[in-house]
Amino acid sequence: MAGIFKSQHVRNYLRDPSALIGSILLLIFFFCAIFAPLLAPMDPYDLMTVDLGNFLLPPAWMDGSLSAFPLGTDDQGRGILSTILYGLRTSLIVGFSVVAISSVVGIVMGMLAAYYGGILDAVVMRLADTVFAFSTTLLAVLLLGVFETRGVVTVIFAICIADWVKYARTIRGSVLEIKDNAYVVAARSSGAGDFRILLRHILPNALPPIFVVMAVDLAVVIMLEATLSFLGVGVPLTEPSIGMMIAIGKNYIYAGMWWLTLFPGATLILLVVAINLFSDWLRDELNPKLARQT
Repeated sequence: MAGIFKSQHVRNYLRDPSALIGSILLLIFFFCAIFAPLLAPMDPYDLMTVDLGNFLLPPAWMDGSLSAFPLGTDDQGRGILSTILYGLRTSLIVGFSVVAISSVVGIVMGMLAAYYGGILDAVVMRLADTVFAFSTTLLAVLLLGVFETRGVVTVIFAICIADWVKYARTIRGSVLEIKDNAYVVAARSSGAGDFRILLRHILPNALPPIFVVMAVDLAVVIMLEATLSFLGVGVPLTEPSIGMMIAIGKNYIYAGMWWLTLFPGATLILLVVAINLFSDWLRDELNPKLARQT
């Protein structure tokens, strides 16, 4: 594992314009999300700062606008810029939380299934096949419909139930290739326990494909959270969400109020593209076949 981030990877990263552009965009998004309370002109979800008289104002460069709302306002008088900044926090919190939880659950279940095999492997894989048979969006919608309360935590939980499978299947394939290698057999012959073998010898060598899955999955989860909020089953109206902003804006798009959907939609697209640019570089760097060719 120590060789994954050796200097050659750093040089390749610095020579890859797509990876650099993606990283710069991600840093900008992270900065805006973390410091949203300081950067946003207003707190769009503080009723004391929201004035309904400012509803549906156009962007600052159009007639009838106010300089306090550079990207205009929505139907509740909330600034579009402020709502996007706060919505980014929700998107990134859900994205990183789901990836972290799903990867841990999937790695543990996939490793144990591959290492011990037998009934455990059959049960875990049949469970994974059952979950995988459903569309992730459909399964998340069904689960969220069961919960009495809605919020960021319930959205994270619902997506995690459908998301762990990809990690389990990926790590299982890697462990099946590694567990009979000479260094694993030698460790087992020297009296090392299963926990030590899994943690010290198998896991570090099985992680590179997981890193790629995590990077790609982050973009997928962020899009899924936006989709659920757009459908009205994600976070409630009282919490910021880019998907909810797009859902509200679609009701006014034919009235010429394009800024309600354009700016949130463009932000979501840029965020996903930035993640994909970085994940493409990561996939190429951690691909052993490409590494042997270079």
